[in-house]
Amino acid sequence: MGNEQSLARPSGRTSETPDNEPLGVLREVFGHAEFRAGQRDAVDALLDGRDAVVLLPTGAGKSLCYQVPAVVAARAGRGTTIVVSPLIALMNDQVSALVGRGIKAAALHSHQDDDQRQAVIRALGRGELELLYISPERAVLDGFKRLLSRARIAMLAIDEAHCVSQWGHDFRPEYLRLDELRDVLGVPTIALTATATPRVMDEIVGSLGLREPTIVRGDFRRPNLTFEVQHHHHDDARLEVAIEALERAGLRRLTGAGRGIVYCATRKKTESVADGLTAAGFAVGHYHAGRTAPARERAQRAFALGKIRVLVATNAFGMGVDYPDVRVIVHFQTPGSLEAYYQEAGRAGRDGDPGHCLLLFGAVDLVTQRRLNERDRASATIEHRREAALAAVEQYVNAATCRQRLLCAHFSAAEHAACGLCDACVDPGSIRVVRRPEARPIIALSSDEQQLVVDAVGALHRPIGKGNLAKALRGSQSKVMAANGLLRLPQHGMLAERDEASIVATIDTLIANRRLVRRGRKYPTVALPGVTRARSTRTVRSRPTTPRAPRTSSVAYELDSYRKRMARQLKWKSYMVFQRGVIAAIDKQRPMTKEALLRISGLGPAKIARFGDDILAVVRRHTPTS
Repeated sequence: MGNEQSLARPSGRTSETPDNEPLGVLREVFGHAEFRAGQRDAVDALLDGRDAVVLLPTGAGKSLCYQVPAVVAARAGRGTTIVVSPLIALMNDQVSALVGRGIKAAALHSHQDDDQRQAVIRALGRGELELLYISPERAVLDGFKRLLSRARIAMLAIDEAHCVSQWGHDFRPEYLRLDELRDVLGVPTIALTATATPRVMDEIVGSLGLREPTIVRGDFRRPNLTFEVQHHHHDDARLEVAIEALERAGLRRLTGAGRGIVYCATRKKTESVADGLTAAGFAVGHYHAGRTAPARERAQRAFALGKIRVLVATNAFGMGVDYPDVRVIVHFQTPGSLEAYYQEAGRAGRDGDPGHCLLLFGAVDLVTQRRLNERDRASATIEHRREAALAAVEQYVNAATCRQRLLCAHFSAAEHAACGLCDACVDPGSIRVVRRPEARPIIALSSDEQQLVVDAVGALHRPIGKGNLAKALRGSQSKVMAANGLLRLPQHGMLAERDEASIVATIDTLIANRRLVRRGRKYPTVALPGVTRARSTRTVRSRPTTPRAPRTSSVAYELDSYRKRMARQLKWKSYMVFQRGVIAAIDKQRPMTKEALLRISGLGPAKIARFGDDILAVVRRHTPTS
């Protein structure tokens, strides 16, 4: 298929590097000291006039593989790099980040008015652009191909290249015609993806007509991620598990570091899960293609700015999602392929800190995926491929071996050691399909036991559902019990001899007899009749009038506030100003001059010119002078 490149070769020179060469551009423009494994191979291939295919996992720096040579080529007078990207939001994010680094980048898409589009076209014609982002639909238009044939084009980059393959999970028919654009331009081409099996890689090369491309395959291991699968048939159980995972990450609090994403397969499920998490006290938004564009934008912006800490979404919240501090990814329903799953799960822990990837599975999820596939009439070949993808998912969730090893093997033939973190590694005995237990006869509780249930409801400090109340009365020690204060309930464990179904049936009887009442519709709780629990006490406790001191240092706290403020002003995401790793390095090194700031990895001259004075002012304000 091509020339496979080893990722063990040295990356970059050790001596002084001119700023018009790849390593110089990487350091001067992008603020990184060295290339990561595989990046330099792709960069060298393009600058030498060769094609390349890059398969690197989410967060491994795919974009730099074409952005660095694009800047080098533009500085050498070779022209503009054309980047094909499938989503307008992804284009806009990339362009904003590049412009913030002083790079002349632009996009052409349908959300622009005529004046904006004409301004971009004129800049392309004058040779002023280093990178131009376009959609695959625009790339195959005859008029646009004629426009590019009159411009000076250096190279072509095709992002999310798995969309070219009908074996892929995001197939886009327009990608099949991108070889037409290659024929018109006749320039080196790079295809990039974070999720492609060997079969998909072959199809990318063949469909795009790449000539003896350099193949760069990254290591798909994510040593900071913990993968876990749980089998649950019913939504109530799934919601409890999701709440527990989010709570364990500290995401119930309204403020703090980190965020979580809960993926659902359908729009309806997205909304119901968001309602359930909101009722459980989380700051939650939801995102799916059925919402209006302004509603989706509000939800995504609130998530980006930290106003909500959990987002429940379908796969419409997909390609281009780039938040460094996602601590938890919960798949409330199983996706339709391992490619889709690993791409979405890979959005956790992009800052290198631990992330938890929890997949909830039930046989009904496969039924849901087949129903979704029925909406678009596909050929028998594509139907076969979809069934093969579902079979791979089912094999994964029922496997008793290392989760991460299985996922890496799906994308590469390389052998990997067990991760030592996933549920199969930590507790192999727990890996089993949870089957519906045989029904047990419901036994009526005595009058004394019924009174005990009523007394327990009267002793509750917060409203809970009848299922959790039954578990508490049976003596459950789960984390959900601890989180709701049920371990301290006086009646905890006093009905240990009774089964849960009998206790729940008794609660229903007490409600029917008006000794208890049901509150709420979607996620009902139980209470004593005529008793309304005051919320003011909880509000006062959770929102103290005296501000608490930040857990981080003063420098880190103020720099984080500064980057959020600048992001709002510039309409960027916070990480585009500078990432958390930059904050940590500044806090540790306490630079006092712009020369010292240049030694902070991830900044670079363009960011220092824009934000350097403000950064130094913060450092000086909190650093005593001798």
